Amino acid sequence: MTNARSFTAAVLSAAALLTGLAGCGSSQHPNSSPATTSDASDTSSPTSTAAKPTKVLVVIEENHSYTQMKAGMPFLAGLAAKYGYASHWTALAHPSLPNYLGIAGGTTFGILDDKAPAAHTADIGSATSVFDQAIAAGKTAGTYAETMPENCHVYDFPDRSVGTPKYAVRHNPWVYFSKGRTSCLAHDRDLAPFAGDAARNALPNVGFLIPNLDHDAHDGSLATADSWLKQQLSPVVKSTDFTSGKLVVVVTADEDDKKSGNVVLTSVLTPRISHKVVTTPLTHYSLTRFIAQLLGVKPLKNGATAPDMAAAFGL
Repeated sequence: MTNARSFTAAVLSAAALLTGLAGCGSSQHPNSSPATTSDASDTSSPTSTAAKPTKVLVVIEENHSYTQMKAGMPFLAGLAAKYGYASHWTALAHPSLPNYLGIAGGTTFGILDDKAPAAHTADIGSATSVFDQAIAAGKTAGTYAETMPENCHVYDFPDRSVGTPKYAVRHNPWVYFSKGRTSCLAHDRDLAPFAGDAARNALPNVGFLIPNLDHDAHDGSLATADSWLKQQLSPVVKSTDFTSGKLVVVVTADEDDKKSGNVVLTSVLTPRISHKVVTTPLTHYSLTRFIAQLLGVKPLKNGATAPDMAAAFGL
């Protein structure tokens, strides 16, 4: 009888302790929130120690759909599953350039081709980019463009007259905005400083990592693109900026293969979320809006009314 009473008392004591801990847990996680209707299968929430995001690194792959990227890029798919991704993210147009301009400028400017900046000076005029927004807000902006021969280079390289281009100017949106030309010349650079900047937590508040045509799945395979991405993101995900939650990495595609409704895989990588699958319809303008929210400024053009990526992912 004494043993039975002791066992009962121990069970009641343990239950009380667990109840107390549960109450304490809810007060220690002010950022947590229930799953939204659009994400009913997800119960993850930001970690209590994660910092508020102050930086974003954008990586844009080429010409593959949501399904193709999930199947053909196992490294990226693994990161997406670990952190989060959108299953209904739609690109803006075909071909490439209007999608890049849309992300960087909040509009496609009515452009439906892939011509170099000189062909679109009048179309874009003195429009502001997200890079300009960052600098005007006292923050930093930077581009790391693989195989670019000089800062803010406004033509493909090498020129088609001498070889097959590797650097595609249409994939480097900052160079199209003449308003920010001076800053572009200073901070739109080649790939060389990227790994070091990532390792020492020196990536800018608004950063774009631009693979060349061999490594963005345009001319090369998805497997090659995935391998390159793994190499480049390794120092990023180990950095204090990333592990603290200050840096959010967004990997998307400019457009699909014209066979899947322009739905692309967009992965949102940050320890603030875990196993997050967002089914809310989002677009490239949602990324424009997120960059503005991160900077604390008004979103550019169509970004102002775009579906809210930050809200959808709980950022």
